Amino acid sequence: MKKALGLMLLAGMGTALAAPTTYRIDPNHTYPSFETDHLGGLSVWRGKFTKTSGSIVMDKEAGTGTVDITIDASSIDLGNEKLEQHVRSPEILDAKKFPTATYKGKLAGFKNGAPTEVQGQLTLRGVTKPVTLKIGQFLCKKHPMSGKDVCGADASGSFDRSAFGVDYGKGYGFKQDVKLLISIEATKAG
Repeated sequence: MKKALGLMLLAGMGTALAAPTTYRIDPNHTYPSFETDHLGGLSVWRGKFTKTSGSIVMDKEAGTGTVDITIDASSIDLGNEKLEQHVRSPEILDAKKFPTATYKGKLAGFKNGAPTEVQGQLTLRGVTKPVTLKIGQFLCKKHPMSGKDVCGADASGSFDRSAFGVDYGKGYGFKQDVKLLISIEATKAG
């Protein structure tokens, strides 16, 4: 009886140790960025969003986890103030009416304790569509300066912006495909 009780306690401790861990996104080291067409192949415009928040919850042993990212739509940075104002306008992001964009998903395809993709939903201009991000790099370790547990990743995918009601320039031949890149760093909560 004592042996059975001891085994049950050990089993319970193992489960407690494998509990999911929450990481808070570091807003100073997380910048969702994108690449999009300009004038039907004339050039590629690149930009980023400078205000981001959210969390990652991960259980490496179980091979599960979630991602929840909120992006301030008005924080767009294209290196061109006039263009940024136009992108914030109702013709494109309509940042006053839709102040945030979100990406929520499940970590998937774990290999050696690290996810290889995020199967998620992007919400832009109030429209939600599936967008899968491939994770090219993923690492968790002790931060060399703070000593805190941190994780970092680099993920990318693409989507058709017209599916979200952002089809400005389509009549001029602008391609509607957008490449989304999210470089993220997050610190263990608590």
